[in-house]
Amino acid sequence: MSSSAHTLGDVAQLACTWEVLARKAGNVCPGREFPDLTVNDFLASAAASAPILDDATGHPLGITILRAIEATRRAVNTNTNLGIVLLLAPLAAVPLDQPLQPALDRILKNTTVADSRNVYAAIRLAKPGGLGTTSEQDLANEPTLPLRDVMTLARQHDLIAAQYASAFDLVLAWMTPELVARTQRHGNIEQAIVAVQLESLASRGDSLVARKCGNAGELEVRKRAQAILALGGWTTPAGCQAYLEFDAFLRSHNHVRNPGTTADLIAAALFVALREKRIAPDMPFTWHAHPFSRTP
Repeated sequence: MSSSAHTLGDVAQLACTWEVLARKAGNVCPGREFPDLTVNDFLASAAASAPILDDATGHPLGITILRAIEATRRAVNTNTNLGIVLLLAPLAAVPLDQPLQPALDRILKNTTVADSRNVYAAIRLAKPGGLGTTSEQDLANEPTLPLRDVMTLARQHDLIAAQYASAFDLVLAWMTPELVARTQRHGNIEQAIVAVQLESLASRGDSLVARKCGNAGELEVRKRAQAILALGGWTTPAGCQAYLEFDAFLRSHNHVRNPGTTADLIAAALFVALREKRIAPDMPFTWHAHPFSRTP
C-alpha cells in the first residue's frame, strides 16, 4: 500500500484506514465483517471525519469532537469511530510544526465544561454500546465539570478516558514506540498492528470487553492472548492455531468480545507515528503470511 499524508486530516484518515484494514483478532477487517458493521463503514467514517480533524487547531476540543461525530453520522448510520475521534481530536489540535507532548498537555489541562457538554452530545449521537451508568457525571445528565475531570472520573473502567487523565501515556509511551519498533522489525504495517494488538490484550485486556462482559469476561480474553504468546505467537503451528481459535472466540455470540477500545488506541498510535514521521506513509502494509491467510 502506497499512500500520502501531508496534513493532519490526511494523517488521521491514513491511520484509521490502516487500523481497519489490518486483520486483527475479533475486529472488523477485510473478510471478517460484522452483520451490522463493515470495513466500508469505517472507511467512510474516516473520510467524513478527516476534514474536521484537519481543522481542529484553534477550535474548542468539544466542538471538534461533536462536529466529527456529526459528519460521521451523515456518512454512516452506526457507531464506527467515537473512540477514535475522542483520541484523535486532542492529538490533531496540535499543529504539525509544534512539539506534540507539551501542546497536548496544555490542551487537556484547558478543557472546559462546554467541552464536556459537546462531548456528551457526541456520545449520545454516536450511541455506543456498553456504557452503563455512573454515580457522577452520568451521560443521562448534563456535565458540571471540565472534560478532563470527567474523563479522570472514568479512567478506571475506560482506557480512552484514561488517556485524557494521563496525557496519553499509554499511546505515547508504549503503543506508539512498540508499533514503530515492530514495523521496523517486520517491514510491514499489518504485522506490527497485529502484534501490538495481541500484546496489549495480553497485558491489559480491553475496557470495552470489560464493560460488555464484566471483569471475568475480560480476564478470559487476557488469558487467551497470553497463552498465544506463551506458545511462541502465531509463528509456531500451535500458536497459529490458538490465534485462529482466539479470533473465533472474540467473534462468537454476536461479536460481544470485540476488543474495540484496543483498536481505537492503535489508530491513535498510528496517527502519532505518522505525524512524527516515525512510520512512513508509503511503508508496505500487507502481511502475506497472516494466520487468516491459512484458512479457507
